[in-house]
Amino acid sequence: MEIITPGQIVEELQRLSREMDKGSGALYDAECKLADSESHYDKQYSLAYLNSQGNIPDRQAVAKLQTADDRLKADLARAEFNRVKQKMKMLSDQATMTAVMGRQVEMLWKHG
Repeated sequence: MEIITPGQIVEELQRLSREMDKGSGALYDAECKLADSESHYDKQYSLAYLNSQGNIPDRQAVAKLQTADDRLKADLARAEFNRVKQKMKMLSDQATMTAVMGRQVEMLWKHG
């Protein structure tokens, strides 16, 4: 069994805090990238739709085909954003678990 000291708990909480600080910037960057990608896709789709001929379903199909790469970029940006959000949640959960462990270690050191 690994011995955990109060100092190790503090170090881990500090490490997690630094990671969460970095993650905050990464989350903002990913959110901006997602917004830019979706805005670009929407513009390209609208232009492709307006520039196509035929009935509504045909125009929608043409616009979809012409903007498939833009849609993919937007979808990938959303996946990246969701991944960063998931990582931030995991860091938060780890910090909570570490804090709980710290409380338990504190009680053991006081009463042990």
